[in-house]
Amino acid sequence: MNPRRIIGLFILLELIIVAISIIMDGFSIAALQTTTRFSGRLSLFLFSLIFLLHNKPVILHNWLSEKFYLLFAIVHGIHLMELLAYVSLAEVRLIPIRLAGGFLAYVFIFLMPFLSNYARSGKITPKRFFTFEAIFLYFTWLVFFLTYLPRVQGKLPTAGGSYAEHVALLGWVSTMLGIKLTSMLQFQKAR
Repeated sequence: MNPRRIIGLFILLELIIVAISIIMDGFSIAALQTTTRFSGRLSLFLFSLIFLLHNKPVILHNWLSEKFYLLFAIVHGIHLMELLAYVSLAEVRLIPIRLAGGFLAYVFIFLMPFLSNYARSGKITPKRFFTFEAIFLYFTWLVFFLTYLPRVQGKLPTAGGSYAEHVALLGWVSTMLGIKLTSMLQFQKAR
């Protein structure tokens, strides 16, 4: 797929999320929270594809373009801007340890498009890129897991969304790891 086309499609999806949130909640903090929540779900969807299919680049290139890490950085960057706006306007108290983990995840997210380009151009070895990629994939997976776990545990009562929604999302994130580990075991057996 053409990178511009897929990036444009995801930006359109982000705009649709904003429009629906405003229609539902007006121009309010609640609308911004809804926008942030569903933007995060869109990022999770995109990350799920990358996490589960990163070892099948032909599929990722056909579905998302060869610049799928750039696409994810843009989509999750939009989510970050919405999240920062919500945190600021709603005066949300931040938890330092969660903030540190999220910050590190964003560093990885924003580095991956550059590292991917370096790997394609031969500026870093495939082995080194594979190491960066594995750290990025599993650390980002962990951040998504730790996003939904406290919601299911009831530790973030002001987080938007229903309990059932949080359970479903935590279940999906957990299932992603199960799928990944199962495919890795099958690959090892095939060798």
